[in-house]
Amino acid sequence: MIPGGNAGSVLGIHVFHCPDAVGIVAKLSECIASRSGNIHSVDVFVPEKKQVFYSRSEFVFDPARWPRDVVDNDFNKISKLFSAEKSVEHCLVDLLYRWQEGRLPVDISCVISNHQRAPNTHVALFLERHGIPYHHLPTSAGNTREAEILELVEDTDFLVLARYMQVLSRRFLESYGKDIINIHHGLLPSFKGGNPSKQAFDAGVKLIGATSHFVTEELDAGPIIEQMVERVSHRDTLKSFVQKSENLEKQCLTQVIKSYCELRVLPYQVNKTVVF
Repeated sequence: MIPGGNAGSVLGIHVFHCPDAVGIVAKLSECIASRSGNIHSVDVFVPEKKQVFYSRSEFVFDPARWPRDVVDNDFNKISKLFSAEKSVEHCLVDLLYRWQEGRLPVDISCVISNHQRAPNTHVALFLERHGIPYHHLPTSAGNTREAEILELVEDTDFLVLARYMQVLSRRFLESYGKDIINIHHGLLPSFKGGNPSKQAFDAGVKLIGATSHFVTEELDAGPIIEQMVERVSHRDTLKSFVQKSENLEKQCLTQVIKSYCELRVLPYQVNKTVVF
């Protein structure tokens, strides 16, 4: 049961992106209400001086009265009416319980690393305990192992690069064809590339940060999804500086994956995002 709903209720999330026009919210609300759905929240963004509309709606409904194929058909009609560029509807049943417990609503299909980990390390033991496959694929300038990686991630919905210090080629990005999220322990566009924490420490910055962004062919230049900051001072050593930076990196990546899985992240223009 979804909090605020009836037994058997399903939480629906609908994301919409189309040219701006009068009556979009009214039509979406009418569609949901006509099927006895109950809207919990609606977020809308219309950029200033841009004829474009973004929305994200959360609602509960009874799938016995509004089957999935009918849901898709109803929203497709609205998409055609407003010439939508994006219209996505996602159903979550009991994942809210996992969210309340602080766990991410994802299934990790595997972990791929180009660095070998000893079998008794924390990460290795964690993966073994939870039955998550681990693949060690050492890379070199002449062999990036991208064909093997593509085969392993073929059925995934998106990828996360966490300390994967390898630039992905255009061929890989085009072949995979889905979103790839990267975490960078630094405030982009400053301190790009390797060891950004050391770069920032040597530059004497007073604010450190972490940036999560979508991966593009250009290094650390994809649309930014989230950034977090923390103050540092002259009293910080390189060790304490790096520790603070790594903590921010973990918090930022967790928030981004949660937002992405809840369909809160939408592309905006060429190099921006809308995050509801």
